Amino acid sequence: MQKYIAFFMIVLFFLGNSNSFAKTSFVTIGTGGVTGIYYPAGGAIAKLINKKRKKYGIRASVESTAGSVYNINAVLSGDLEFGIAQSDRQYQAYNGLAEWKQRGKQTDLRAICSLHPEIITLVAAIDGKISSLKNLKGKRVNLGDHGSGHRGNAIEILNTIGINWKNDLKSEALKAAEAPKMLQDNRIDAFFYTVGHPNGAIMEATAGKRKVLFVPINGMEALIKKSPYYAPTKINISDYPMAHNKKNVDSIGVMTTFVTSTKVSADVVYGITKELFDNLEEFKKLHKAFAHLTKESMLSGLSAPLHPGALRYFKEVGLK
Repeated sequence: MQKYIAFFMIVLFFLGNSNSFAKTSFVTIGTGGVTGIYYPAGGAIAKLINKKRKKYGIRASVESTAGSVYNINAVLSGDLEFGIAQSDRQYQAYNGLAEWKQRGKQTDLRAICSLHPEIITLVAAIDGKISSLKNLKGKRVNLGDHGSGHRGNAIEILNTIGINWKNDLKSEALKAAEAPKMLQDNRIDAFFYTVGHPNGAIMEATAGKRKVLFVPINGMEALIKKSPYYAPTKINISDYPMAHNKKNVDSIGVMTTFVTSTKVSADVVYGITKELFDNLEEFKKLHKAFAHLTKESMLSGLSAPLHPGALRYFKEVGLK
């Protein structure tokens, strides 16, 4: 009799486990290169929700990707459930602009929240004699890898000042993590990177034997008027003591946003939104770029509609 009872209990155990596995939602968050802020940000969000996987039935993982454009496309295709992307790329995808002009408006895209501000940063070797944007003509310049938001930003900056990136530069399409070494090895003269500060890749670029500086990005009034997701900002030189700038450097920037699609269930999005916002103080300790985040500021810079799951949480806590 005891053998039958034992056998029955084992069957119940496996049935119970199989049901719990069936109820688990496995989701992946697309981030960026491992040296940037997207990757640890995605990892922190995944860690928060994984702590409560029994409560929500969600198991999250993180994928290092090419960045904003890739993440948005992968979210829309269903290859990723969530992605981190620049606010300008969110705007362009939802409105069928730039990379999405041929495909039209991507109306399945949904916003969850904003994270940190990202500054368009131009790092140049001093021996390249690049002290202004105009000096980039004829130089070896990394614009960023295909599918990255910072490549699109670099091209918009160059177009604004009348530089044709195809004809006027010796342009490269390196990943952000590769650019500092290429600069130090004298294989490029400068590189663009749209990123939150301080950043490890840029620290690497400023700490080598080849001396570098940040080139001001100014005269962008026409671009800001045409594209309101851009705003004037400055790079804080105290973050990079090895750079050869004496004062903070003018630039423009966008916001980092957390996105998903209509294909992802409201319960899953609600759980992830709740855990991020309820544990915001813990999240802010992850990186200096997150230090000034507030729940209110995290609802700015969003151009796609809020996902119903995120909206449910925001209404619960009085943010909407």
